[in-house]
Amino acid sequence: MPDYDYDLFVIGGGSGGVRAARVAASLGKRVGIAEEYRYGGTCVIRGCVPKKLFVYASQFPEQFEDARGYGWTVPEASFDWPTLLAAKDKEIARLEGIYRAGVDKAGGDTFACRANLLDAHTIRLEGENRTVTAETILVATGGRPNRHESLPGHEHCILSDQAFVLPELPKSIVIAGGGYIAVEFANIFHGLGVDTTLIYRGVEILQHFDMDVRTELHKAMEAKGIKIHCKTVFDRIAKEPDGRLRAHLSDGAVLEVDQAMLALGRIPNTNGMGLEEAGVELGKAGEIVVDDYSRTNVPNIYAVGDVTNRVQLTPVAIHEAMCFIETVFKNNPTVPDHDCVATAVFSQPELGTVGLTEEEAAKQYDELEVYRAHFRPLRHTISGRDEKVLLKLVVDAASRRVVGAHMLGPDAGEIAQLIGVSVKAKLTKDDFDRTMAVHPTAAEELVTMYQPSYRVRNGEKVAA
Repeated sequence: MPDYDYDLFVIGGGSGGVRAARVAASLGKRVGIAEEYRYGGTCVIRGCVPKKLFVYASQFPEQFEDARGYGWTVPEASFDWPTLLAAKDKEIARLEGIYRAGVDKAGGDTFACRANLLDAHTIRLEGENRTVTAETILVATGGRPNRHESLPGHEHCILSDQAFVLPELPKSIVIAGGGYIAVEFANIFHGLGVDTTLIYRGVEILQHFDMDVRTELHKAMEAKGIKIHCKTVFDRIAKEPDGRLRAHLSDGAVLEVDQAMLALGRIPNTNGMGLEEAGVELGKAGEIVVDDYSRTNVPNIYAVGDVTNRVQLTPVAIHEAMCFIETVFKNNPTVPDHDCVATAVFSQPELGTVGLTEEEAAKQYDELEVYRAHFRPLRHTISGRDEKVLLKLVVDAASRRVVGAHMLGPDAGEIAQLIGVSVKAKLTKDDFDRTMAVHPTAAEELVTMYQPSYRVRNGEKVAA
């Protein structure tokens, strides 16, 4: 039997890779892990965590305004971008240390360098100019922003990675994209006082979300002053002698801005790491093709997280890593469960969702009951802010099972986490109706909507 240096070697030090390495090491396995940039990966270093910190920072102007309605005298506020960057960097450095230390304390070896495959069992540690071998290899290298290299002038645009380290806050920005990243950054920059425009090629922002919350968020963002151009793309980006940019749009408009940002999705990070040499099959988008157990076509090589292009969410990568541990090291073959994943968009207002959209459910069920509440939250009755909450339940009329829940409003992400348990557990609308409300809250509407707002029969909306 071959004698390998490691029982497991992990390439990629993000949430999925670190979890797998730490747990395997705690089981007594010989584990190595390599990360070429910073431990923590996309989520911790240049994604979820710094993004949420920026979201918090961008919410204060509205909170200052709202306080006046409650009797507070709030002096004129000012914002300092370098202070936010320094505070963010300090927190990210702390978290990075925790991620790496977790593997070290469990007994694994951590390497701060790029790792490439030479064959199915051999890894070259580029920063150390040496090779190691492993019985099992796990690839968890995540994704990278789409640079849209076919766009003339793309080199003048920033990506989400650069948005976290801009030396100064721009006065104006145009953002291309309509997904999580584009919508969240549009709200962040606007909240920090930046003149913000969002352009998106689709008919409405946030494709794959329920249309009701998409259109309601669109209206709320425009009411705040964010300019949104749907069915529009960049034609080209030109840089002026003074450093400003001219963004030429497909609808004929030309925008003069300080920054242009590309937020056009993320690409699996598989280039140039020797996957082809090891015989690993890649898909059309460069993703690593895996079976139900996250195994590639090479029996000893597995992959988890965004690099597989399944569900690009941090908790999903961690879940896949734990299923990998069960399968490979605990003799308990476990398939990751990608059904009914709750998620949130940290827009302003916030969006939380779990299960099927009305549009998806209408294709799967003969008849739906749709429960919808749209109201001004109690907080804004005094603050004076004209911002609404939208709550929606999608119910299979035959079984009465709640198959989708969607919310737009304060703390929607927190509520989506909890309502996700109910939808995942396949509870019925009757279970919701039997649950006592917590009053006064916005979430109480989830258990007090007793009559459907309308029905959907064979894909067509009909009266309740």
